[in-house]
Amino acid sequence: MADRYGTDVLANNPHETLKSRRPRSVERATEIGMVVEDAQSGYVGAVLRVEAGNLELEDRRGRVRVFPLGPGFLVDGRPVILTAPQRAPATATRTKSGSVKVDGARARVALAGRIYVEGRHDAELVEQVWGEDLRVEGVVVEYLGGIDDLVDIVASFRPGPGRRLGVLVDHLVPGSKEARIAEAVRRGPGGEHTLVVGHPFVDIWQAVKPARVGLAAWPSVPRNIDWKTGICQALRLPHRDQADIAAAWRRIRGSVRDWTDLEPELIGRVEELIDFVTGSP
Repeated sequence: MADRYGTDVLANNPHETLKSRRPRSVERATEIGMVVEDAQSGYVGAVLRVEAGNLELEDRRGRVRVFPLGPGFLVDGRPVILTAPQRAPATATRTKSGSVKVDGARARVALAGRIYVEGRHDAELVEQVWGEDLRVEGVVVEYLGGIDDLVDIVASFRPGPGRRLGVLVDHLVPGSKEARIAEAVRRGPGGEHTLVVGHPFVDIWQAVKPARVGLAAWPSVPRNIDWKTGICQALRLPHRDQADIAAAWRRIRGSVRDWTDLEPELIGRVEELIDFVTGSP
């Protein structure tokens, strides 16, 4: 005998109406040119403009009507709640160094002047933060393997008017070997067209504000421990070999978003070099 109630007594609800079966409206951002139907009046038109919470629709005869944004519209036969158009993400107005960004600016032909940066990690950080500015200015940055090479580099480069040389030295402090070599360069041939500056940090890692890597301050490392190794230990990072040290530096450098994540002692020196090399003879 057939079951007159069926297998599911709730499958057909006699109290369900057509209204209750209508699909629910979903939010949709308004787009210029989108074809929209006003459900109440049946008016169909393409979106011309959205302004002050209203949208203008133009039908196929060229007539224009204004409707408030919100529910009560159909798009492709489906109910929607029209919202304001999505805004394009704002483009950056400043470079990572804080300079005003020039949209569409192309790199200039390289100037005769040049900047040397001692230390591979130092050079990588300068490129990360100031690279865009330097390319716009046409300044070439080269890696300086060690301060001992500086005298030969200056002699080979032959600085002069319109051909200035800037050098960023690692850990330049009074009385150090670096300071003595920098003074010799200043007194030597082309010295007036050469500027040697440096930062006071034990290592360029310290130029990154410690808060960026979760530290209140960079720890003091005992003299009998390699400084980078000691920092890796403090950060609980692997430090067995040079590959681990390189990975640690990539992590630290990756925490730098822009110039505000660097200490002023480095920012000032780099800006000084850029001004010197790009300035008038």
